[in-house]
Amino acid sequence: MEPHASNLLDEALGFHGHDKPRRLGPRFVLVEDCVETSGAFVLHHLVKRSLFSHPSSVVIFVAFNHPFVHYDRVLRKLGCNLAAQRDNSRFFFIDMLMSQCPDEGKLAQNWLIVLFEKIEGVISSLHPDSKKLVTIMIDDVSLFQVAANGSSNDVLDFLHYCLTLTSEFDATFVALDHKDIYLDGERPILILEMEHLADILIKAEPLVTGLAKDVHGQLTVMNKETQNPQISSPIKIRNFHFRIKENGIEYFYPGTKA
Repeated sequence: MEPHASNLLDEALGFHGHDKPRRLGPRFVLVEDCVETSGAFVLHHLVKRSLFSHPSSVVIFVAFNHPFVHYDRVLRKLGCNLAAQRDNSRFFFIDMLMSQCPDEGKLAQNWLIVLFEKIEGVISSLHPDSKKLVTIMIDDVSLFQVAANGSSNDVLDFLHYCLTLTSEFDATFVALDHKDIYLDGERPILILEMEHLADILIKAEPLVTGLAKDVHGQLTVMNKETQNPQISSPIKIRNFHFRIKENGIEYFYPGTKA
């Protein structure tokens, strides 16, 4: 596989100093964005890094946002052929756009159970070498909540089920959420609970100073370092700017670009 260049995002995730791509391990990574600044590129980056981390690694992608062709087109620009990975049974795409979502109540809960069982079934069917190298991704939680008829409790229950897989199979769990789409009373509760559960929180936000020609936004990465609770500062926070380019993302600290 092609070499994976290190960058500020990788360093904030804990990959600094490692020549070869690595997995995040059994952790929950929450990516938050907003209408002004999309965080989808972080998800794309993590898809590529997960697939390139090991020849036997597997990504299970639950899509509420776009069809497969969208992600395949974007990842090809980043040097990752999702169609080939899918054909090699390393990328499993669960298309929720085409699913018939239930209307209410008990049917909704059964639908979530079926989805979880589908994810669990994929993992169970994997070769033993791949079962400990799984990354589960959801794009995105806000649309997931719409599909669940607006129920924060059902979404949180599903997320808790998925988090059990991180310990059972050493799986990495990644979710993207648009935090400012809904203004109802339930939404903040869902956001706060997910932020509490997350081992790594990545926030994509616009610049405080407003729009800039060569800077498209800023990332704040809060890494709770849950795997090393003995360190004196359990939460590491990194903040840097980013610029979206045709074939990738450029990351840099404020004031380092002319």
